[in-house]
Amino acid sequence: MMVIYSSLLLAVLVVVAPYWLVRMATSGRYRAGLRQRLGLVSKGLHASAAGRSVVWVHAVSVGEVMAATQLIRELKQRLPGWLVAVSTTTETGQRLAKERLPDSPVFYLPLDLKFSVRKYLRVLQPKMLVLMESELWPRLIAECTRDGMPVVVVNARISDRSFPRYMRLRRLWRPFLEMIALFLAQSTETADRLIKIGASETRVRVTGNLKYDVQARTDNEMTKRIASILSGTRLVVAGSTLAGEEETLLATWPAIRQAIPDASLLIAPRHKDRFEEVLQLIRRSGTPFLQCSQLTQNPNPVVGGTILLLDTIGDLASVYGLASVAFIGGSLVPKGGHNPLEPAQFGVPVLMGPSFENFREIVKTMQEAEAIRIVANEKLAETLIAMLQDEAASRALGERGRAVFEAQAGAAARTAQAVVSLLEERVRTTR
Repeated sequence: MMVIYSSLLLAVLVVVAPYWLVRMATSGRYRAGLRQRLGLVSKGLHASAAGRSVVWVHAVSVGEVMAATQLIRELKQRLPGWLVAVSTTTETGQRLAKERLPDSPVFYLPLDLKFSVRKYLRVLQPKMLVLMESELWPRLIAECTRDGMPVVVVNARISDRSFPRYMRLRRLWRPFLEMIALFLAQSTETADRLIKIGASETRVRVTGNLKYDVQARTDNEMTKRIASILSGTRLVVAGSTLAGEEETLLATWPAIRQAIPDASLLIAPRHKDRFEEVLQLIRRSGTPFLQCSQLTQNPNPVVGGTILLLDTIGDLASVYGLASVAFIGGSLVPKGGHNPLEPAQFGVPVLMGPSFENFREIVKTMQEAEAIRIVANEKLAETLIAMLQDEAASRALGERGRAVFEAQAGAAARTAQAVVSLLEERVRTTR
């Protein structure tokens, strides 16, 4: 099975190599971490891991890093003297992990090929591999199992979109699922799905969703700068927007601006490489605007109707706390949405489009508590205006969202305890 998998992966890499070479020549995003992905372990990681007991945590990008942050803090409390090494797949994930986890070495996940994976295992010699959510890399899992190292999947989830694919290929996936020592699922629904696709029932537990424990930083400098220019202005924050959504927001903005003269709009594109594209869209709209990265050059308060472009990475979670209403991107286009809990933790009323499959369980919980508004594209302007006009109802909606967030907290502690208990069990059985 592993020979077939590796052969297919190599074939894919060969086929796409010309495309990647062009992208690497034209974009730093594609060059980032290339040496590490190929198995060239940095001297810093060598030095950090030498003589230490190590837990390796892999978190793909920004969302997974944020969810992993509190878990890693809990692990460090329970495992004093241990090193928690963190890998990510994306450049933005790297940046955020280094910012939020300064005591952990951060590196790029190696390509899922034997030679690159083995180099990291030889250097780290981890006691356990912790994979976030749905990151099941067959070669990495197989090599860890070969070394007798337990692999745990935390905050495990299987989306509506991927479940049918897993079911069709469950005979192929079963051998890899059998290598996983423990699945710690977000919900009973995910636990049931894991068992249906081949995970052993004895190795699946429900510990809750780590994203309920994500706490935004309150000392964020960008948030302070934006707050300093909002005198008398209410802010609509459109976070993690994707292509197609900015056009919709800009098309609805004149109607909102006319109905609510003291409102301003902040747009935070999900991906760094779209900042310039969104800036040009805003320019063409003819609306007064500011780039948040240049706020030091604009100390004067903004006037109602102004659009702010959040063209920085890692600040959105905190900036949500300034919002009168928060719109969650990735939901007006069929991309599954992003995390509505980020603004809910501040008591900010939350609005999403109809696509929220990636966070369906969280949205369902919030809907049951009447703590979120789901709106069709054509109703976006009307709904935003109503939420801004009826401030009392919006505040109540936001407070119900905060209550949902606080009631569901604790997953990080439960997950950390399960991970540590497995580690202790393995130590006892190998003595």
